[in-house]
Parts: sequence; structure tokens; C-alpha cells
Amino acid sequence: MPLVAFDALPDAARVWVFSAAAPVTGAAAESLLAMVDGHLRGWRAHGVPLVCARDWRDDRFLAIGVDEAATGASGCSIDALFHALRDAEREVGTSLVDGTRLFWRDAEGVVQVTDRPGFRAAAASGAVGADTRVFDTTVESVGGWRTHFERPARESWQARLLPVG
Repeated sequence: MPLVAFDALPDAARVWVFSAAAPVTGAAAESLLAMVDGHLRGWRAHGVPLVCARDWRDDRFLAIGVDEAATGASGCSIDALFHALRDAEREVGTSLVDGTRLFWRDAEGVVQVTDRPGFRAAAASGAVGADTRVFDTTVESVGGWRTHFERPARESWQARLLPVG
């Protein structure tokens, strides 16, 4: 049984984080997660089932983890995952595989999204600051997803986009 609970993956497991341009809720979220689960149940690298799991947060963030100590993902298996998610994008009506977006929580706790120039503008206006919670979609391990995915901007790579001073 290669699909496991996300909590069962070790911190060292590899993770890919996908972010939705718009919130995915209700039936669309159920459909997305069912499609992802279906793909993960059959996900293989060179014919070997991958020990994998997924996690879903804030109606926007999908983490897919693989325990590479058990079975390593190959280039072809990773390509197949991205292809499956592009297919899912059409079903749910938002992009998931675009890594150019930046996300943060506003003062009301709502997840906001923009591109780098928009993030810099939000920082310049004071809407984003050093204490603003930001999301690091570049984390590469399950442990990073668990501990460093959401944190204050001053503790993230996004700090370099904040005004100096």
C-alpha cells in the first residue's frame, strides 16, 4: 500500500508544494483531492510503487511527499505527477503548478496571493511586514512543510523583498 497518511512520512521525505491561484473549496476541493489520491495510489517509479502521501491546507496548498528512503521518485514519475496536476487544474478552474506566486496572511488571517512586484508593493505600503505570516512553497522536505512552510516574513526568503530600514 504505497499511499500512506501524510503524518506517516518521515521529516526527511521529499516534498513538492503546489499552490492554487484561487481558493479551492467544496466540491471542487473534493474532486481535486480525489484525483490526486487516485494518481498517488498508482504512482510508480520504474514500476515500483512510491511510498507517498498528500496534505491540503488553507484551501490553496497541496503538499505531495515521497519517502525516498523507501522508494525514490524518478524524473518520469515526477513528470507524470505534474501532468496529472495540470489535468486537475482544468477540472477545478485554477492553476496549481505555477511557482511564481507569493502568499501571505493578511491582518484578518486570509491568505493573499500576488507576484513578486505585487508583494514588494504590498510591503512598501505596509500591508506586508517582517511579522506577516508568509508561505514558503520552495520547501523541499516533509519536515520543512511541517515546520517552515508558514512563518514570519523576517524568517523566510521573502524577507529580502521587504523594504530595508
